[in-house]
Amino acid sequence: MITTAAPAKPSRNEGLKDNCPTLAGTIGTTLANTAVDRFSDDDYEFLKFHGIYQQDDRDQRKIAKHYMFMVRGRLPGGLVKPEHYLVFDQLSTQYANNTLRITSRQGFQFHGVVKTGLGPFMKGINDALATTLAACGDVNRNVMAPPTPATSALVEQVQADSRQISDALLPQTSAYHQIWVEGQELNLQDEAAKNFVDPLYGKTYLPRKFKTAFAIPPLNDVDVFTNCLGFVAIAEQGKLVGYNLLAGGGLGMSHGNVQTYPRVADVIGFLTPEHLVTVAKAVLTVHRDFGDRTNRKHARLKYILGEKGVEWFRNELNERLGFKLAPARPFEFTKQGDLFGWHQQFDGNHFLGLYVETGRIKDTDKYQLKTALRKIVEQFHTEIRLTPSQNLILTSVKASDREPITKILAEHGVPVENQATVIRRASMACPALPTCGLALAESERVLPDILGRIEQLLAEVGLKDEEIIIRSTGCPNGCARSFMSEIGFVGKAPGKYQLYLGGNQASTRLNRLFKESVKNEDIITELRPVFTRFAKERIGAERFGDFCVRVILQETPAPATT
Repeated sequence: MITTAAPAKPSRNEGLKDNCPTLAGTIGTTLANTAVDRFSDDDYEFLKFHGIYQQDDRDQRKIAKHYMFMVRGRLPGGLVKPEHYLVFDQLSTQYANNTLRITSRQGFQFHGVVKTGLGPFMKGINDALATTLAACGDVNRNVMAPPTPATSALVEQVQADSRQISDALLPQTSAYHQIWVEGQELNLQDEAAKNFVDPLYGKTYLPRKFKTAFAIPPLNDVDVFTNCLGFVAIAEQGKLVGYNLLAGGGLGMSHGNVQTYPRVADVIGFLTPEHLVTVAKAVLTVHRDFGDRTNRKHARLKYILGEKGVEWFRNELNERLGFKLAPARPFEFTKQGDLFGWHQQFDGNHFLGLYVETGRIKDTDKYQLKTALRKIVEQFHTEIRLTPSQNLILTSVKASDREPITKILAEHGVPVENQATVIRRASMACPALPTCGLALAESERVLPDILGRIEQLLAEVGLKDEEIIIRSTGCPNGCARSFMSEIGFVGKAPGKYQLYLGGNQASTRLNRLFKESVKNEDIITELRPVFTRFAKERIGAERFGDFCVRVILQETPAPATT
């Protein structure tokens, strides 16, 4: 007797999307119900598509669950218009925790919004003609692009293309506008609502999230290889001639699950600018049609590339396009990271790169960055750009405005020169506790202390002021891209981290697990012999990550993961 296994059932989320393709759920009804402080578990999933995560204050869990919301803005290329920034600043004070958190995807997150303030908060965002739609959920997320207007207009062209792709990949449901702008509740029994099918995403959208980024060699400031879809600008004589297409990157994994793993994207081919939207949609629909809808941990585009192969993907893509992509053009990335201090733009104006510790714009007794930025934007109507490394840039500043802007910053304890040590400028951390429900360990709140201890150790072994890219995440989802750093800390349990070594300066290489579980208090003990050897055995100006690949990781078998 021949039997065949029953096909795996779609995940719970697939059923939710299928039953409510407008993504409205009962959000409107619950929003109007002041007797409850949270949304249902089903609406928890729908809220993500609206740019909202329902969370609770994990510092208070021993007392009771205090529900609150994280709201994420959609800001393609990290571009924040002056009028938008002032609204964001005001809303963060009035309805959130009086901080703005720069994300690793060039957006803003607002933490600590309670349910009674969620409606007014979202109305304020949309009244300013900004949006949070598709900042989360099983759709294309915020599109990343190089933010620094340094030496040519190429950055502005690529920024414009990032906005074009962001608009082209936006879901078309009317639920967002009706709930948050008009304050109406959708009739879920209405035939139009029940039968709505998004023209690009289909009725059930994507199996999981989808991430897109643009990069301009030789600077890989967006970590383009970590994205589902990447466009690498190819220029001739300073003019954009097209893009190399990358596909299949992604960093999220689950501890102990060998089906999940970080992966860098593959180079697929070359396209000219007029095909940009067509190619982006085609790549997205491959994910839509072939992604794993039975297991959300295995549902990213990277697993399709990893398991079906690059040639399969290329052939499938060419068939959907109706033409073949040209062979990829040569390109090279040599570095990542941001510029700090004052610099001249390609157009003669100036820009100021400002370091923001762990991406948190806030005021303290000695350092009032939030107040200073508000004064600067109010007085000079300055555009702000958020960087993929969680810093910010004031752009298009007149030469005559440099001195008064510097003065305002100084009056609020914010330096323009020597803003932070080289280690801190090259670091990143995700928010983790107490807001993120996925966090297994601290990240943002402990990284400054960890960096201080590492700086002291480097000085002890004769490596003072050595730049090492260090990133920390409170769980293995990799939001701060810790799997690409020279040193990566990945939360394993309270106070414990996996320790990864071996990323490179160009951010084109995954690091490797070095220690399966290290207590926070033992981090220096584990790094001391590695740094000592690095100081003695490095070749010339060899980077720490390259040394680890050449020496340390060759001698150290990968630990067995649990």
